[in-house]
Amino acid sequence: MRTRSCLWVVSFLAPFAIVSCGEKVGKESGVTSAKTSKIIPPVETHPVVDADAIINANASPGEWLSHGRTYSEQRHSPLDEISTANVGELGLAWSFDLGTSRGIEATPIVRDGIIYVTGSWNIVHARDAKTGAEIWSFDPEVDRTRASIMCCDIVNRGVAIWGKKVFTGTIDGRLIAIDAKTGEKAWDINTTDNSKPYSITGAPRIVKGKVIIGNGGAELGVRGYVTAYDVDTGEQAWRFYTVPGNPADGFEDSAMEMAAETWNGEWWNVGGGGGTVWDSMAYDPELDLLYIGVGNGSPWNYQIRSNGEGDNLFLSSIVALRPDTGEYVWHYQTTPGETWDYTATQHMILADMEIEGATRKVIMQAPKNGFFYVLDRETGEFISANNFVPVNWATHIDPATGRPVEVAAARYPGKTPHLQMPAPLGAHNWHPMAYNPNTGLVYIPAQEGLWIYGEVEDFEYKEGAWNTGTNFMYATLPDDDAKFKALVAAAKGQLIAWDPVTQSAKWAVDYPDPSNGGVLSTDGGIVFQGTAGAEFVAYDAASGERLWGYPTQTGVVAAPVTYEIDGEQYVAVAVGWGGAYVLAYGGPLPTNSAAKVGRLLVFKLGGDAELPALDVAAAEPPPPPASTASAETIAAGFEAYANFCISCHGDEVMSSGLVPNLRHSALLHDIDAWNMVVREGALAQNGMASFRELVDEETSAAIREYVIAKANSDRDAEFYQRIQEETSGGE
Repeated sequence: MRTRSCLWVVSFLAPFAIVSCGEKVGKESGVTSAKTSKIIPPVETHPVVDADAIINANASPGEWLSHGRTYSEQRHSPLDEISTANVGELGLAWSFDLGTSRGIEATPIVRDGIIYVTGSWNIVHARDAKTGAEIWSFDPEVDRTRASIMCCDIVNRGVAIWGKKVFTGTIDGRLIAIDAKTGEKAWDINTTDNSKPYSITGAPRIVKGKVIIGNGGAELGVRGYVTAYDVDTGEQAWRFYTVPGNPADGFEDSAMEMAAETWNGEWWNVGGGGGTVWDSMAYDPELDLLYIGVGNGSPWNYQIRSNGEGDNLFLSSIVALRPDTGEYVWHYQTTPGETWDYTATQHMILADMEIEGATRKVIMQAPKNGFFYVLDRETGEFISANNFVPVNWATHIDPATGRPVEVAAARYPGKTPHLQMPAPLGAHNWHPMAYNPNTGLVYIPAQEGLWIYGEVEDFEYKEGAWNTGTNFMYATLPDDDAKFKALVAAAKGQLIAWDPVTQSAKWAVDYPDPSNGGVLSTDGGIVFQGTAGAEFVAYDAASGERLWGYPTQTGVVAAPVTYEIDGEQYVAVAVGWGGAYVLAYGGPLPTNSAAKVGRLLVFKLGGDAELPALDVAAAEPPPPPASTASAETIAAGFEAYANFCISCHGDEVMSSGLVPNLRHSALLHDIDAWNMVVREGALAQNGMASFRELVDEETSAAIREYVIAKANSDRDAEFYQRIQEETSGGE
């Protein structure tokens, strides 16, 4: 661990990490401000952050004390100085360079004039929320080799605060408590078995003095659980498993015994079952219920995982627990017998609303499967659901049973592939929604896309590999130009203002690209959202009219927050292009964004700071000579690349810029150098661990020949840019 007053700047765009450190505060240290001032210790509005502070968050609306601002996770602020009438006067107050551009997904926390934000590799920064001046920076020194066993980039969604400590989870499975004022580490515990491909990307939640944290890894093969730890000591209070283990070993509790009745086969031996709790949670202090969202199956393929039988609880479910003990109370499963990576880990919102003449305590979610759900949060009773984007895996949700009415072909029976929407990235992914109690609308960062699901022949579970049980070759972009254009055209985004009572859209804004940022709603009548096209935008919450926009220099996937200091309202958003969509498709489906820089941007009325100019990217070296390998070798390389490499290095071997562009890699000129990286792990500390156990020398050589063939194909960067412009009307 290091606690520092300087940044380690890690470049992932070069073959080796570049590290530097600066001492000064001001522009040299990454802060750009209209004016600089000496740090004055802020006045504490309350001694510590505790349950009362979060429950009564509206009593201190100038702060942002928890991930969703309140336990209800509405992400709506009562601040209204910035309104529809004056938002056009918004300008940059200050900015801070996070030192890395890769997948910035954090929601900042603001307390007592300090803003806390995380960047890649789990580095935590504390800054003066008014000026941007540095207070401290904490580097947990994560094991960077774990990047190779993460499905969706080396991301982190932020910290939690309680008492006088800040809490963060790391990609190598640790939970760390840090002194909020000094940045010194209080305790550091391991929450996962590091012999298995677990990781942590979600922000912790804190309820009744317990830090709640889940984990990820279901794509590669793990058993999901969520754990509570004492905030003072880090001692484990309880653990709730989301799927059963081997029945021969007995069950941890009655909930697992019940869940096991919905499984078949030997799921514990072919991927662990999955069900990781990798993101959303919410808490109702009146009902004393903690709600967790549970992820996909491991493997995805239901036929392999459970012989195609049973609902497989608690996969793709909302589960209510007692926060003191982790005791199961109720569940609702959005996708029974999950087989498409349709997680229910997406943002959950609690609200009280009038439905059919009665006030209902509801919990709302728009999970990956494309349906918006409204449930009774006291009992889990199904109230209503409707699709918010086009879907073709189910026709509707049966109002009597609350279960989807499936399309038979969607389960790709008899090894027959199925062209389907939504894709595994979902109709809505982790990007947070917002609910405005004044308009009664939920604002959803939605997206559309196609995917072809099909079985893998002769599936065999392999430690450290993607164990989905589906063949990713079916879903790679086609060689046929017409089909390629159709798939590109199908990939798009929306901001949808959704009425949860009528289950219909009030208005929608269309985007040419998926993976747009999370959402903030305010009493000023505004909805803020960042975009894949490198803008931060304000919309009228009632009508969807665009009111203001700011060019961010890089794509935005994180969600903004707002706070107030000395009577001035600020809006903050962390920007930096990354995540699963960008890694896999950011090259062949380019946006106006790139992996250029990661920053925290803070705005206020009349702000007049400017962003530093971006460095001009160096020209890439030419590709190697064309491959002389046989068509069979290149085809074998394609299959291996699709199932081992595509999730980081991109479809069509067209890099998004987050990782080195293999088409122009010097390693292609030397098979020994290539194997030193692929099989021996020479760049393990950059996140490229050894694939020796998964890729033999023959397969490694075939992958290299496939990459060389792609590097010399007609489908270069200009080709993809032209297709994107043609399918999006030139936007």
